Amino acid sequence: LMNAAVAQDVEPAQITRHCDSVSLCFSKGLGAPAGAVLAGRREFVAEAWRARKLLGGGMRQAGVLAAAARVGLEHTAATLRRDHDNARRFAEASPLPPLGIQELNSPLCSVNLVAVETNIVMVSIRGGWPSPAELCEHLQAVSEEELAETGQAVSVLLFPWSAHTVRAVWHRDISAHDTELAKNKLEFVARKCQE
Repeated sequence: LMNAAVAQDVEPAQITRHCDSVSLCFSKGLGAPAGAVLAGRREFVAEAWRARKLLGGGMRQAGVLAAAARVGLEHTAATLRRDHDNARRFAEASPLPPLGIQELNSPLCSVNLVAVETNIVMVSIRGGWPSPAELCEHLQAVSEEELAETGQAVSVLLFPWSAHTVRAVWHRDISAHDTELAKNKLEFVARKCQE
């Protein structure tokens, strides 16, 4: 919800105005260690509260978690916009190395830049090898060859989303420098897979 609101430059209420209920997790894009909020009609929230109590949900001294959620909410726009910018940098062309996925012109992978609207980049994998799972393994692994060629040992975690797609997601703990390292790693892996 918050990523969509920032990407569209609208208040979250504008997106949810036709919803009966909304759940917002504070630990996703907002960076709190835990916590969520549920909004809806009074009866719905009262029933959810009762069910949570029946199932043993509840915390004592949750103020520290609430404070982290508040900080996340207060800095939502700036933090998520930075995540969106990093995702876009990873996906698109850049004038200098490291190259974005679009600039690699690799037969291995491509990205639809129009679909990069928030902090998520869906990378299409072409051909039969490597599979999305194998590509993710190569991106996560660090080899002596990588260290010798690039002077860096970088492990990148992506998720094999489908038979032909991997998913990359940015969050508040991934910097612009981390994004550049991930681009370098993808370029290295794509080159090695083509050899």
